[in-house]
Amino acid sequence: MKEGAKITSAIPAAKPKMSQTQVISLGFFLIITVGTLLLMLPFASKSGEATPFLDCLFTATSASCVTGLVTVDTYTHWSLFGQLVILVMIQIGGLGFMTIATFFFLLINRKLGLRGREILSESISSIQLGGILPLAKRIIIVTAAVEGTGAALLAIRFSRQFGLLRGIYLGVFHSVSAFCNAGFDLLGRFGEYGSFVPYYDDLLVNIVLILLIVIGGLGFLVWDDVLRHGIRFKKYRLHSKIVLCATALLLFGGAAILFFTERNAACSGMNAGERVLTALFGSVTARTAGFNTMDIAAMSDSGKLTTIILMFIGGSPGSTAGGIKTTTVFTLIIYAFSYIRRKHSFGIFGRRLENDALHKAAAVFFTNLSLMLIATALIVSVDKLPLVDILFETSSAVATVGMSTGVTRSLSMFSRVIIIVLMYCGRVGSLSFAGALAARKEPARITDPVEKIIIG
Repeated sequence: MKEGAKITSAIPAAKPKMSQTQVISLGFFLIITVGTLLLMLPFASKSGEATPFLDCLFTATSASCVTGLVTVDTYTHWSLFGQLVILVMIQIGGLGFMTIATFFFLLINRKLGLRGREILSESISSIQLGGILPLAKRIIIVTAAVEGTGAALLAIRFSRQFGLLRGIYLGVFHSVSAFCNAGFDLLGRFGEYGSFVPYYDDLLVNIVLILLIVIGGLGFLVWDDVLRHGIRFKKYRLHSKIVLCATALLLFGGAAILFFTERNAACSGMNAGERVLTALFGSVTARTAGFNTMDIAAMSDSGKLTTIILMFIGGSPGSTAGGIKTTTVFTLIIYAFSYIRRKHSFGIFGRRLENDALHKAAAVFFTNLSLMLIATALIVSVDKLPLVDILFETSSAVATVGMSTGVTRSLSMFSRVIIIVLMYCGRVGSLSFAGALAARKEPARITDPVEKIIIG
């Protein structure tokens, strides 16, 4: 027995593997680290001088987490090399590094193991593991087709102003940035941090950017349904039905509110057609692209509040967008209506939702709201800036939007670090990030006794 015990004790214990969320969190951390080091190189800036570490870290985090908040203007500060580094980080951050890695595995005819498929499935928020590689291929193909088409259309407009080569470059950069919901732009030549304000009345630029942002924010599973079933809505997954309905409601509802709230504020002086286009663009970009065609600082308080709500909700799961996601909000809304009507289960489109979906939705909502409010309180206590502007900034960061009233550059070092953490948590997923830090625990075999409390 003793000898057997010795043999047993001599067997080394298996090392615990990292969870999928931990791998994804680490992957984004490494991308940010490499991007920061590259941006710190002297030739990454137009001046030929090394950019301070915190500015490089802020920019690399914003690009990798497809946010768009910046402490230095992308066009006037960064050289062509620096801009290309930012562009690559946007593309990797938008699609997810595992999708990019899978693409290279397929190029060299290497097989992706079960572990890699699990991480890829988590990275793109796939519902099931089966068929994950064909889905990854379709993601790459759709991305290339949509970004390429968007780049060509934008290049038509930019080439007339800046010449053929510069126009093509601007078309590619802004197409990738829009599709990945990143919000980075190279229009600082018209005025630093001005984004697309000079193009507020340009129909081609606005429509192309709107389509790129919406398609990127719908999510990979919705693309898959559309490719498979065309416009046959009844054949779509329940997930896709909720996403499409929520997107339409938020897009047009938000535009209608902004049309009325900004007519005497940010949109004053515009005619009716220009106000419609600007309000529509403002509603789309708030979920979570980060471009703007109106002066954010000039918006009314009601317009800022509407934008904060749209930013907080964001896009849809498995997309290039951030926020708590459309499915999270609609799960909570569907449950609330079902409870009010005294239904024993809750669902929509003739399908019942799992209780686990409700639990996760509530956790995501609470976690993101807590992060935003705590960050707002900390920044206001340090920097003494207007509360609405800081709330706008923190909502933009945690939802990886990139819209700003202009206070980003006025933030202290402490506040900038908070914004960096918010952007990282927002891209990885605040709930996933918390789960990645938490130690795994065995499920309890004994549950606590139940006792009622009063709610409401």
